[in-house]
Amino acid sequence: MLVAIGVFSVMAYSVSLQTHEIGIRMALGAPTSNVLRMVLSKGLRLISVGIVLGTLASIALTRFVASQFWGVSPRDPVTFIGVMVVLAAVGTAACLVPARRATRVDPLIALRYE
Repeated sequence: MLVAIGVFSVMAYSVSLQTHEIGIRMALGAPTSNVLRMVLSKGLRLISVGIVLGTLASIALTRFVASQFWGVSPRDPVTFIGVMVVLAAVGTAACLVPARRATRVDPLIALRYE
């Protein structure tokens, strides 16, 4: 749960930093679908890199914490895949919610944001 909150917070913050850019795109006539696609592609790239690096690091470090696991093997593929799916879903929602909120903002207000 803490990881999900952390991923959501970081992704929401990174999208909120793009409010000015989104305002410029909307003022120039970009459809909301293009803006959402842009934000989601940037976010999903970050999420996929994080999932790959996190999975590699956790596979490499499982032998150090193997004694702390009860009822599951240190390299249980179902657990690894489940965690990856949950984090990808949370990351996608973390990108989508602030991006939709930013596309609803009046472009003039978004341009005055900074």
